[in-house]
Amino acid sequence: MAFYISPRFLDKLAIHLVKNYLNLPQVKVPLILGVHGRKGEGKTFQCQLVFEQMGVVPVMMSGGELESPDAGDPARLLRLRYREAAELVKVRGKMAVLVINDLDAGAGRVDQYTQYTVNTQLVNATLMNIADNPTNVQLPGSYDAEPIQRIPIVVTGNDFSTLYQPLVRDGRMEKFFWEPDRADRIGIVSGIFAVDRLAQADVAALVDQFADQSIDFFGAMRSRLYDEQIRQLIHHVGIDRVAQRIVNSTEAPPEFRPPDFSLPHLMEVGHQLIREQAHLRELRLAEEYNKFLYNRRLGDTTPTVQPKQETIALSQPSSTSNGDTLGQQIASGTFFRAYRPNFPAADGETSPPGQPSSTRLTPNIVTEVNQILGQGYRLGIEFVDDRRFRTNAWSCYGSFSGDAAEALRALDTCLEQHAGDYIRLVGVNPQDRRRIVETIIQRPFNKATRPRS
Repeated sequence: MAFYISPRFLDKLAIHLVKNYLNLPQVKVPLILGVHGRKGEGKTFQCQLVFEQMGVVPVMMSGGELESPDAGDPARLLRLRYREAAELVKVRGKMAVLVINDLDAGAGRVDQYTQYTVNTQLVNATLMNIADNPTNVQLPGSYDAEPIQRIPIVVTGNDFSTLYQPLVRDGRMEKFFWEPDRADRIGIVSGIFAVDRLAQADVAALVDQFADQSIDFFGAMRSRLYDEQIRQLIHHVGIDRVAQRIVNSTEAPPEFRPPDFSLPHLMEVGHQLIREQAHLRELRLAEEYNKFLYNRRLGDTTPTVQPKQETIALSQPSSTSNGDTLGQQIASGTFFRAYRPNFPAADGETSPPGQPSSTRLTPNIVTEVNQILGQGYRLGIEFVDDRRFRTNAWSCYGSFSGDAAEALRALDTCLEQHAGDYIRLVGVNPQDRRRIVETIIQRPFNKATRPRS
């Protein structure tokens, strides 16, 4: 099966690998290449395809190996794998690379509840030490004075803003944000359906129809097509004998005929997967369960009372007396009070009419949400604490399209959970994924935002 390799991905990865094996005079070459981006976009698989094409031997690690009950084990394992890769270059005479998949899942701090252990500190310190001294990597308890081969490191992840910032600084790590464009997506999906002889026009139609889905969505779609035949096999053999038929059986393995790869059928399966995604987002049982446990840890044994939900319909922005829409006044800063933290009103100042009793979702915030969604854009909610605000390292809270009521409920929850953080609304054009609007709606409490009494 001929899989597609993005030219941009191949170019970036190949330059990083070759650059680290060359002896460039007076040039500081970053040892680590960080490939980050949305989940399911094929970062690891693209790396594997590039390694195979270039004849590079990868030494693999997972983010799950960066924690252990014994302090120091992950850092020692990291040094051991690095030295193994250096030995492979000497023994096989080929280029080698150390690959750490999902680094942010093992060494990152996702939220304030993530435990920061001594192993996390040692892993960060070890990676920084290797990046600064790539030919002098020692194992604990021994010392080898002979320099070893410099080995480039490639790490993958979703959100590198959760990592220790000195590790990801320029000079140690070169960052590559992987977001396949339409041509890349068509090429990758064509490779997924290559053995099925799916027409190029049908592939393009699938990519355009599910433009906001990740690459692994199309792999899951192809896998779903075989469910009907597998169901027939189970019913034919019998649910109590199917294990004997498949595992250690003397009979030939079951054969399956090619399923229906017509475009309408593929569209139907794709929409089934999207409905399952919607159910997953709407249920939010884990969020309610974790919130209850957190309240119990704080000593609050009273049940959480859910606030009364108000039905908010999409509407056209109303005009003011001077002809400007509320959205224009929001952009110009006229309604500045809606974008301050929820302080009590100053003397002589009243709340805007129609403001919810929670004081979190003010009318102009609701209008801003309605305007973004009403124009066909996707609404993103992002937050960041005061320290990461200085480096513009925002974290995504959620993304919504079409349903303003769902977006407003999520925004209200975000404002409640991140009362001390910056929060902004982002409008994204779904066609080219370009950001159209970025509006900060909350700033942390400080002297600059404190209302005068």
